[in-house]
Amino acid sequence: MDNYHKATPERKDLIEKLLDGAIDLHCHSGPSVMPRSIDHIEVAEEASKVGMRAILYKDHYYSASPITELLNKHFKSLNVELLSGVPLNNTVGGFNRYAVDHGINLGAKLVWMPTFSAENHIKAHQEDTDFDKKFPTTKEAMLAPTPLKVVNQNGNLIDEVKFILDLIAENDIVLSSGHLHISEIWVLFEEAIKRGVKRLLCNHPTYVIGATLEDIKVLSSMGVYIEHSMCMFVQRSKYKFYEPDELNDMIIAAGIDQTILGSDLGQVGNPSPVDGFRGVINICLDLGYAEEDIRKLISTNAAKLIGLDY
Repeated sequence: MDNYHKATPERKDLIEKLLDGAIDLHCHSGPSVMPRSIDHIEVAEEASKVGMRAILYKDHYYSASPITELLNKHFKSLNVELLSGVPLNNTVGGFNRYAVDHGINLGAKLVWMPTFSAENHIKAHQEDTDFDKKFPTTKEAMLAPTPLKVVNQNGNLIDEVKFILDLIAENDIVLSSGHLHISEIWVLFEEAIKRGVKRLLCNHPTYVIGATLEDIKVLSSMGVYIEHSMCMFVQRSKYKFYEPDELNDMIIAAGIDQTILGSDLGQVGNPSPVDGFRGVINICLDLGYAEEDIRKLISTNAAKLIGLDY
């Protein structure tokens, strides 16, 4: 259903038109300890060719914010705004206020709660014998992760996370729930809202996170943006787990105005991020979404969340 290469010339022209101004808040380019097919400069150049507005680099192990500052200065002619954030995994010390403060001062636009280091992610890996086929692993063996949770044994948010939430609120940047379990996400977002965090994001809620369509509906009613990963829907992706009708159900659950589609691409053996956008736009057109709604899903909503003009 998302086979862009079999589309009519008219459909391809429409897809390219919709790509103009698109924003990817979930790009996995390299350098990385993960096997990547495209680097930060190459993905920016690819995005520039189709007129994309912005790319946010996500690496599970380091903040690319220093890199984006360099690229925005020296590759200004590409006319693509390059962004990044701070991933609170073991490599930055987990829940590390200093890493967040440093990242913010380097221009980070987002803080991810633990992903690969999240206890929930680690459990999913251990309990699924085929997990390595469903999720990329590092090129070389690394130290086993120390599991992280945002809540203590009593189910209350830990103090260091509260401090980090205050930093996020003070600087008005995005809080992503990472790969936490949905049971932790409720506690995190409720406290975040109390502390003045206004930009909230939940990534691929139905994968690893454990959220239902009803959970998605409630999260969106709280003002949370729900991001779905194109790599889980488009053809030729190693991580295609869902069908178009399931994407449709997820969009309906949150509503078009609270849904974002990010590529989650850049892995070896997968389509490029731009090709992922082509594929998911094609899916949305087949599902009957209007051009205006598709622009919200791939551009406008992301701009609102991250704080770009639109």
